Amino acid sequence: MAGADGRREQLSKNAAVTSTDPGHEDEGLAALEHELLGGLRRYTRQQVAEETGVSVDEARVLWRALGFADVGDDDPVFTDRDVQALRSVGELVSRGIIDADTQLAMTRAMGQSLSRLAEWQVAAITAALGAGAPLDPESATAAARELVPVMEGLIDYVWRRHLAAAAGRALAVSADGSVARSLVVGFADLVGFTSLTRHADEKELALLVDLFEAAAADVVAELGGRVIKTVGDEVMFTADDPQTGAEIALRLAERVAAIDGLPDLRIGLAYGTVLSRLGDVYGEPVNIAARLTSIARPDSVLVDRELAAALDGDDRWRLRRTPPRPVRGYALLHPVRLRRSSEPPGNE
Repeated sequence: MAGADGRREQLSKNAAVTSTDPGHEDEGLAALEHELLGGLRRYTRQQVAEETGVSVDEARVLWRALGFADVGDDDPVFTDRDVQALRSVGELVSRGIIDADTQLAMTRAMGQSLSRLAEWQVAAITAALGAGAPLDPESATAAARELVPVMEGLIDYVWRRHLAAAAGRALAVSADGSVARSLVVGFADLVGFTSLTRHADEKELALLVDLFEAAAADVVAELGGRVIKTVGDEVMFTADDPQTGAEIALRLAERVAAIDGLPDLRIGLAYGTVLSRLGDVYGEPVNIAARLTSIARPDSVLVDRELAAALDGDDRWRLRRTPPRPVRGYALLHPVRLRRSSEPPGNE
């Protein structure tokens, strides 16, 4: 313990020194990169291919699928961990556990998800440790040495919990790992967010997005739904049954309305068979829910006819048909306004 404390004290002293020497800065950046990558860049793409038995072209395709820019075939940019990762993925295909198409799709999905997580972590940690000022490489390296092992453990834990939950949801698994089932699909959109971006500064916008995403994640999780994706001012979610989907939508609208400074929410829901694949969902209910959201009034929830039929007769809800509307991709949609039966009729 004393040795560890001494090392941390020395790291803190080093981090307190800001050097203007370019050579010193380069050394600091190299140390930070070594800490984050877990090793030195020492292999070219050809050498990686020779070490793993994966062709150069396949290695290049997988590298792009992870979301990284192309590098020269003769540039020594890969580490021992790159070699190990590519070897492991290649063995999954060679042993017949997954096919090449699934390998590529899985790689792309992981790259997109973890890229966003990494961007958020760096921004959050930099803000917390730097108190608004840029971190120097030594400070960043010291933070990485302390935080990366903890983050690795937490990511592994959360992934395993979600893996267990996803396995429990799987009802009809096809040969390629896709799942076809009936779900409620919902989109929730902050009204007027685009115009708001022209007047609010960066910190204000970040706070609004964080508040909205936190509210959406909490409501969807506590009611047993699943957030599929968030894109700034919009969140996409699913629920296993009509009643849960309706409750998520109404409670989310109520939660957002109670947060000072957040714009009104509009929500569209549709019910039907969708294909779940690699963390996303596809199918006509997805398209219909998105279209319903685009025509919903502020602070309202619109559902399609299928969901309205499934909710009909439940005295918790009040359903009112609205005039059919032409939308992109559909000659006419037949929206139904969803409200709680306990709400006063008001302005329907």
